[in-house]
Amino acid sequence: MTQNEEIARRRTFAIISHPDAGKTTLTEKLLLFGGAIHVAGAVKSNKIKKTATSDWMEIEKQRGISVATSVMGFDYEGYKINILDTPGHQDFAEDTYRTLTAVDSVIIVVDVAKGVEQQTRRLMEVCRMRNTPVIIFVNKLDREGRDPFEILDELESELKISVRPLSWPINIGAKFKGVYNIYEHSLDLFTPDKQRVSERVEIDNLDDPRIDEAVGETDAAKLREDIELIDGVYPEFSTEEYLEGKSAPVFFGSALNTFGVKELLDCFVKIAPAPKPVTAEERVVRPDEPNFSGFVFKIHANMDPNHRSCIAFVKVCSGKFERNAPYRHIRQGKILKFAAPTAFMAQKKSIVDEAWPGDIVGIPDTGNFKIGDTLTQGEELHFKGLPSFSPEMFKYIENTDPMKTKQLEKGIHQLMDEGVAQLFINQFNGRKIIGTVGQLQFEVIQYRLLHEYGAQCRWEPISLYKACWIESDDPEALAQFKRRKHQFMALDNQGRDVFLADSNYVLQMARNDNPAIRFHTSSEY
Repeated sequence: MTQNEEIARRRTFAIISHPDAGKTTLTEKLLLFGGAIHVAGAVKSNKIKKTATSDWMEIEKQRGISVATSVMGFDYEGYKINILDTPGHQDFAEDTYRTLTAVDSVIIVVDVAKGVEQQTRRLMEVCRMRNTPVIIFVNKLDREGRDPFEILDELESELKISVRPLSWPINIGAKFKGVYNIYEHSLDLFTPDKQRVSERVEIDNLDDPRIDEAVGETDAAKLREDIELIDGVYPEFSTEEYLEGKSAPVFFGSALNTFGVKELLDCFVKIAPAPKPVTAEERVVRPDEPNFSGFVFKIHANMDPNHRSCIAFVKVCSGKFERNAPYRHIRQGKILKFAAPTAFMAQKKSIVDEAWPGDIVGIPDTGNFKIGDTLTQGEELHFKGLPSFSPEMFKYIENTDPMKTKQLEKGIHQLMDEGVAQLFINQFNGRKIIGTVGQLQFEVIQYRLLHEYGAQCRWEPISLYKACWIESDDPEALAQFKRRKHQFMALDNQGRDVFLADSNYVLQMARNDNPAIRFHTSSEY
């Protein structure tokens, strides 16, 4: 295959949602259709002994949640599909935000009973920042939930995107009979089965009497009424608007029962974008360029507990990545060769000889990489920063064993490079402040510092509301602000100025009193 053919058949996307909406279950079913696995595992079940493929860490198996992004690649009907299953739990949101920089499109999973939840809104903001195309899968239709029209209204108002249903449910909950596929004009009847697909009724159009036979006259009449309403209210589906991130197609189904998933996948591979150009600081990098370039969007330590090894996840942006070829590490200015680059099926890795734009390659990391690093065939390229959002919780980190100061320093810096949390150094007293999005991360950091670096730490409370990155076109105004607020000024681990506001009132006053200064709550301006 030529490079352009390889690029055209790639589909790299993330599955995102609030915890428990059914994200990992949907991933399992997509893998089942791709033939990548033969039995779908359970995310949380006493009967099924096989756990979900993408939840391979011990804590994930025990709690039934994803705590790290998993990468899985498989072939489906001539397409090469790369799925990134992300954590839904807000304590691990940073990992998800970074993952969104490495994908070309996104599938958002929404629970039909709960609708749009807080975490889904935050993730949609990141998609909007990057104009990422979004498909929405409304899940759990076999359970009692809300009216589908009500869900559509909520999706539009909460996610601030226009929607267009491409499939429509016939009842929900105990009376759920199936889904009418608007995109392909077919009817799929529901039979609960976790491993097999339900039956399809071939129909010519909505007036086909076979619909009445399959679901009964009352439900058939309601379906026709609903579709007429949809055609009257919602604009015709436009692939261009979807690709520009302005409109989101909506599918309905039940991932647990493998229902509505194939319809989603079949439509997705047709309309979702192949790898797109990526903006670097110097220029726009196109996937069909002959020279290789890529960036590190994630580093994962200890994927194999028997070897204390880190894996850097590299998104290929252009050209062809080849094993053992010399590539330039831009930040360090070094030439590196990789003898064992890997492709992923969650924790399982297999060595690859080549990879194309859109693919995710795992590179064994001995401390060379930081998140955001660029690899090229020689050209000076810097891919734009990966977003960091202002943490929700802050604590001072203190050393409890003076003999292990070096180990603690090394541990803090490596974990911050991995993106576990954010480090701020207070300019007034020199103390280190760790910022996270959830309490669970403090426990993870303390545990990993002790078990991986032999360093002990303790946490001390600090009352902070927000960390804001500041910048200004007026150097004098910036210097004056930093002098006035020196007690509240810090540097992040890249040496950028950060204002630590201890309340919403203080932050609003600072904004009002200093119009020349821009306050950012995310570090990718």
